[in-house]
Amino acid sequence: MRIVMTDQYPEPSGGSEVASNAAEFTVGEISNAIKRTLETRFDRIRVRGEVGRTNYHGSGHLYFTLKDADAAMDAVAWRAAAGRLSLRLEEGMEVICTGRISSYAKTSRYQIVVEAVELAGEGALLKLFEDRRRKLAAEGLFDPEGKQELPYLPATIGVVTSPTGAVIHDILHRLEDRFPTRVLLWPVPVQGDGAAAKIAAAIDGFNAFPEDGEVPRPDLLIVARGGGSLEDLWQFNEEAVVYAAAASSIPLISAIGHETDTTLIDFAADRRAPTPTAAAEIAVPVRAELHAAITETGRRLGAAASRLLEERRIRVEGLGRGLPRPERLFEGAMQSLDHEIERLSAAMTRRLDHAASRLGTASAVLRDPRHLLERSGREIAEFERRLDAAVAALVRERETRFRGLTPAVRLERSVGNILSGAANRLEAMDKLLESLSHERVLERGFALVRDAAENPVTAAAATHAGQEVALQFSDGAVAAVIAGPSGTKKRGTAGRGRGKKAQSAVSLQRSLF
Repeated sequence: MRIVMTDQYPEPSGGSEVASNAAEFTVGEISNAIKRTLETRFDRIRVRGEVGRTNYHGSGHLYFTLKDADAAMDAVAWRAAAGRLSLRLEEGMEVICTGRISSYAKTSRYQIVVEAVELAGEGALLKLFEDRRRKLAAEGLFDPEGKQELPYLPATIGVVTSPTGAVIHDILHRLEDRFPTRVLLWPVPVQGDGAAAKIAAAIDGFNAFPEDGEVPRPDLLIVARGGGSLEDLWQFNEEAVVYAAAASSIPLISAIGHETDTTLIDFAADRRAPTPTAAAEIAVPVRAELHAAITETGRRLGAAASRLLEERRIRVEGLGRGLPRPERLFEGAMQSLDHEIERLSAAMTRRLDHAASRLGTASAVLRDPRHLLERSGREIAEFERRLDAAVAALVRERETRFRGLTPAVRLERSVGNILSGAANRLEAMDKLLESLSHERVLERGFALVRDAAENPVTAAAATHAGQEVALQFSDGAVAAVIAGPSGTKKRGTAGRGRGKKAQSAVSLQRSLF
């Protein structure tokens, strides 16, 4: 498509030709000319308006609309610029966008290419802060009942902050001075688009550590950032960060900005520190003071124990002066012990004499074991002699009987044994044949179909209408004539089912014979 520009208008009849000196442009040339004009005229501007229709695209670009009571215009922040924005735009926010005016040639619409965004005045930002604070407070995220006690001596402290700022160094130096402990740093950006999501993910990540994992689970968390403007600290007012801090099962200290700075994470945290250095002071006590307190407590405990022992010694000595001498207390007991020892000795002597007398009497009645063994030996020898004689007689008898049999007698007995075994096997096979006979099957209600040649008919396809057949039952045979066509099947699902059933019946009938 081409456009012809001219300063002359055609005649109403439409018959006049366009002037030959008119310039001719394509649509693309017009769009590019307008684009250059806009970008040259509005190379650096600031536009104030209300945000609408925000779209954080998957490519990283940000598309939205700026509007006021009179007009609306498109806005776009390319991925690099969108990542540097200090705010996450939401519909309804009043902002001031800094950038340049350009146009999108495909739709011939102009737009502002945004490079920076700020809220329209600190009052608007504070209003957004207060609205969000009331909303989260109504959800119970700031209730004092949900606050946790901080551990007195945490073995491991997790810190969520930037790894390049001065905050982490201040915290580490303060902990080293007061009470050195293990510190786990989760590095996150503390400013810019996407920082809130990473801060919330760091808090959730520390809480996801297992109790007995290779990396120790922190006993305390510190979320820290240095000072800055309200816009610089705004990432800690995002709902994702506040929700993560309120849901943390690990006690959490917020140390954002300076003492005068306030963020929403301060309300959700278990403890707020005015500065990152103060957070380190809250987290651990002073080791030197603890050592001095322990030393003083030990000294006082030792002195108290010494005094107690001295008091008890004096009291025992006082009580001991009123008691009789120990050897006098044991005189009667020792004399009784000597008397009982003498009685016990005499009783044991009498008991031993009585036992020796009984043993002598019993030994006189008992017979010598050697005599019993000699007698048993003689009885065993007699049994062996009698057993040998019986075995020899039995062997002689069987040998005599075997020698008395002629070869003919032995052959007759062998053949008889073979025939007897064959007869038994034949009888067993006859019983098996009887059980497998088709006559036994007929007795169970089946019938055998034979054609005119007395051959069994095993399939319906082998019959035809008018064919004469014989049906043999268990008690006799009857004649029959095939009335219908053979081998026909009905179409459809039911027919297929009956066909399968008939085929299985034929197969079963055939297997019976």
